[in-house]
Amino acid sequence: MNRPQYSSAQKYNNSRYISYRFYTETIEVSRMSALAFFEAGEKTYKGKRFFWQNPEKTFTLVGLGHAHVLSAKNHEGRFEDIKTNWQSLCKQIVNEESFVEPILFGGFSFDPLNKTKSMWHSFPEAYFVVPTFQLVIKNDRAYVSIHLITKKDDTFPEFEALRKERDKLIHAAQVSEPIAYKKPEVTGREELKKASYLSSIEKVTGVIKANQAEKVVIARVLRLDFDEPLSASSALYQVSKEQPESFLFGLEAEEQFFFGATPERLVKVEDRRALSTCLAGSIPRGRTVEQDIELGNELLNDPKNCSEHKYVVDMISKVFLAHCRGQFVPKKPKLMKVRDIQHLYTPVEGDLKPESNLIDLVRDLHPTPALGGEPRQSALSLIRQYETMNRGYYAAPVGWIDAKGDGEFAVAIRSALLDRKEAYLYAGGGIVEDSTPDSEYAETWVKFRPMLRALGGQLSDES
Repeated sequence: MNRPQYSSAQKYNNSRYISYRFYTETIEVSRMSALAFFEAGEKTYKGKRFFWQNPEKTFTLVGLGHAHVLSAKNHEGRFEDIKTNWQSLCKQIVNEESFVEPILFGGFSFDPLNKTKSMWHSFPEAYFVVPTFQLVIKNDRAYVSIHLITKKDDTFPEFEALRKERDKLIHAAQVSEPIAYKKPEVTGREELKKASYLSSIEKVTGVIKANQAEKVVIARVLRLDFDEPLSASSALYQVSKEQPESFLFGLEAEEQFFFGATPERLVKVEDRRALSTCLAGSIPRGRTVEQDIELGNELLNDPKNCSEHKYVVDMISKVFLAHCRGQFVPKKPKLMKVRDIQHLYTPVEGDLKPESNLIDLVRDLHPTPALGGEPRQSALSLIRQYETMNRGYYAAPVGWIDAKGDGEFAVAIRSALLDRKEAYLYAGGGIVEDSTPDSEYAETWVKFRPMLRALGGQLSDES
């Protein structure tokens, strides 16, 4: 296993895990349903599970239980803390099985400096877990790993118990009938602080006209109510049916569950090759092929959307220039089409420099102008001032990194937070000088649709 080399600046925290041992064991199993494995852990590991699947369906990841948790409650150095703690922990791996790496999964909050009251009470500013049981399905082969992170010298009894538990989980996932979940019934819906949101669009456009910023992304929240607590497995099942071409993710933290189907990759690293996706500028899908093509051409030639897209391309290219040796950026964007919406899309690629890794890229890319604005700090300040909510993990990086530094993070849009009998849905748009409250409001409904449809809600803004 080729472990990454760390600079002296990254070694300050290595001593924290010097007394730990990180034991792993991996077996290959017959292909099974990832959702069935997620369901198999509900009774024992509810509140301690995660799910991930890339759009190509070539990599699926499920975690059950917590072998170890890395978190950060303070905003200063949260990316560095997660990076160095993970690197330090990986130095303690005892059983090195190179064909399947131990994986750390989690996410960061959008803006820890936002002091607006938050419903994200179970999610700290950074929250990452090493699962006790890890399922990886890669290129049609499935592997289940056990992870035990401990200071104990005698681990044989505990590891034997974990092997028995692993076998029970695998058996349950393989023999259970797939559950066809019914969509939940929405009993109530409220657009939280709608009037304040509409007013904020006018205020922000005024600030932009005064040259205090070029673009600011303003989002809003929609609450759905249900008679019964929502099942995380049901939510994943529904969203996988509705948005199979997107990144699917889910992360539990105690009683809360954050999940979504996002089209937007933040950054991927594989064998030191980095790839990011510039995704900004959007328009609805057409009802017919002809209308779809017409709308796509309109998007490709729309000055507002092309300007928004260029902000993102320029920013991501600048970050890649700092962390990569050489980069490739197409001159013109293409269209990325998903079920409800089409986006302007430009990939950016480069080879990582020896001193950089995936978490460094995540830190410097977040938030892109597509989710924050331009210039970044001015936009964030204006979001704190005018946005009517605390985003929590919405529009923030969610993803995974393995023991050798490979991994992938997506931008957690088209997402929802489940909290027992409530669901909070999030959507926003880029505000520029000529934005209007009505057009921005209408755009948020298009972006609400994936989660609304998955949760049984109405698909229009009609009450």
